[in-house]
Amino acid sequence: MRAKIVVTRTMTDPVMERIRSEFDAILPPTAGLTPDEVIAAIKDHQAEGLLFTSGTKFDASFIERLPSHLKVAATCSVGFDHIDVAAAKARGLVVTNTPDVLNNATADMAFMLILAACRRAGEYDRVVRDGWGKFYGMHEFLGTEVSGKTLGIIGMGRIGQAVAQRARGFDMKVVYHNRSQLPAQLEAGATYFEKLEDMLPQSQILTLHAPGGAETSEIVNRETLALLPRGAVLVNTARGTLVNEEDLIAALNDGHLFAAGLDVFKGEPKPDARFASLPNVVLAPHMGSATFQTRTAMGNRCLDNVAAVLAGRPAGDPIW
Repeated sequence: MRAKIVVTRTMTDPVMERIRSEFDAILPPTAGLTPDEVIAAIKDHQAEGLLFTSGTKFDASFIERLPSHLKVAATCSVGFDHIDVAAAKARGLVVTNTPDVLNNATADMAFMLILAACRRAGEYDRVVRDGWGKFYGMHEFLGTEVSGKTLGIIGMGRIGQAVAQRARGFDMKVVYHNRSQLPAQLEAGATYFEKLEDMLPQSQILTLHAPGGAETSEIVNRETLALLPRGAVLVNTARGTLVNEEDLIAALNDGHLFAAGLDVFKGEPKPDARFASLPNVVLAPHMGSATFQTRTAMGNRCLDNVAAVLAGRPAGDPIW
């Protein structure tokens, strides 16, 4: 008999085909399953596995409602700050994530936002869509060059390292702040700063790749933004919780920051409406991993983990 699972969100076609062929699955509607619908589906289907995304808040109250026959829950994400790990562990539930497979896609997204923010791509796009109508003077609508700048990276894990690799193609100097210094072969010429406040004054462009959680909550705030050189650019493809958004908006309004590129927000999926009114912000709806290849790899990684646990084998990517 095929293992019974519940899927909360539609995946790419190859992943959905695999789900249909290998599992006895409850599949989601177009809008996905709400938390109440997830619980009901697991109960009614007697499901032992769950495949979900960061859109499902896997907190203690949700975990308490999960039927005892659920054995494994696989989040289709590398981050797991939407999961109460302690509650899941106490419940005896195996929870897995999808590390490594989204490094390149997210690094590409970060560098896209770096380029778009520095060269005012969003503003240029709107000018043409609105009819253009005049030639701009040599002094108007100027961006700032990326090549040769110093790039500061907060969080030098695999994604941060992939961004650093791309930066070297633009002749950028790379500096980074991390919980610990990387071995020289992984640094690849980047300069480590143990103290964030020592790195920020050098960071003409700052990109965030730290995990969410209490340790990194609002690590970007009025005090840290003030340490950046005037005219700096901020990019965030990690977690909205890393940034105090009030302080970021103030820095964008008063010109201390030249621009920002944001793929993540605190209020997802309804971010602060003021961001949309700022011309010097490039916005994306949490799409760092959104390539066909990466989303397919993520879905398959989830299914590999679910299949392993339900076959009595260890999960490949347990989060503890």
